[in-house]
Amino acid sequence: MFGERLHLARKKAGYSLRDLADRLEGKVSPQAIGKYERGEMMPSSGILIALAKALGVSMDFFAAPSGVRLGAIDFRKHSGTSVRERAQVEAEVIEHVERYLLIEEILDLKSSEWQAPFRPRPVTAPDDAENVAEEVRNHWHLGEDPIPNLTELLEEKGVKVMLLNLPDRVSGLTCEVQRPDKEPVPVIVVNRNHNLERRRMTMAHELGHRVMDASEGILEKAATRFAGAFLQPPKHVRNEVGYHRHRFGAAEVITTKRLYRVSASAFVVRCRDLGIISQDALVRLFLTVGRTWRSEEPHPMEPPNQRGEYEKPKRFQRLCYRALAEDLITETKAAELLQCPVRQVEAAMMGLSNGSDCHQ
Repeated sequence: MFGERLHLARKKAGYSLRDLADRLEGKVSPQAIGKYERGEMMPSSGILIALAKALGVSMDFFAAPSGVRLGAIDFRKHSGTSVRERAQVEAEVIEHVERYLLIEEILDLKSSEWQAPFRPRPVTAPDDAENVAEEVRNHWHLGEDPIPNLTELLEEKGVKVMLLNLPDRVSGLTCEVQRPDKEPVPVIVVNRNHNLERRRMTMAHELGHRVMDASEGILEKAATRFAGAFLQPPKHVRNEVGYHRHRFGAAEVITTKRLYRVSASAFVVRCRDLGIISQDALVRLFLTVGRTWRSEEPHPMEPPNQRGEYEKPKRFQRLCYRALAEDLITETKAAELLQCPVRQVEAAMMGLSNGSDCHQ
């Protein structure tokens, strides 16, 4: 058990065995740390304290039961992530979901179960994703209106949404956290450093991965098509902009893309997919008024200095403060779960802060 927790903490910190040994300033060798992780040796109390300090975890972290495993993780094939980056992300996902499941258990909630709308639908071409997106919206009674908060919707349906500082080339990923004798927990990880419009498309794209069954050569394009259709329903788009257009002005695009909370590029591509504009009109748009839209979002909904603050996952934080208010956990335990100082938890409980400084 200790070895698994040490390995998890080291991966989350992004350290190799040698990196961690260096952080310990020669108190222990990389080989010895490897033996700790494999359960072949146990550290002395002094080394244990040093390990906790070097890894930024509490002593209780090493004693916590390790009952979850990561499975079905789906990094993009061309994301260019290194082995170390992947290991770090995987460790952060496991550690966060452990905390999330613990607070749900304390509150005796069953909402961690994924409320899948249906079994994954077979998709043989990207166009098939249109019907799947419509099916999901119908099953979840979303109607034809734009979705104001996609993060909140996914968390309501049992998906754990995480914002992590990922490499810029990685938009996000989907995976499952497996638990003994229970259903796996679906997780969608999104890059905190990307703007809101891009994060919403990423979340919808990853949802597409969960509800469609397609070959590797088709799935990515189908998931992108699903995301466009899920966030921008065809009937609503046509009511807003018409059934056929020769061109768009920048002002109209910016106003309308903010209605759907998607990027300008995603909106005009959606219009092409629906046959509202032709492929030639799309190309002309990207060569003229929209020439910078694919590299720089026009009039973004989220100020650049507040990346990750809009549509932020809040359910986990809300549950922690609920458990604290009901005296099911102490302020110290709440601070440990939220990964922030006790004084911030105290300030939030007194109404002197909204608690947003704490981690998710």
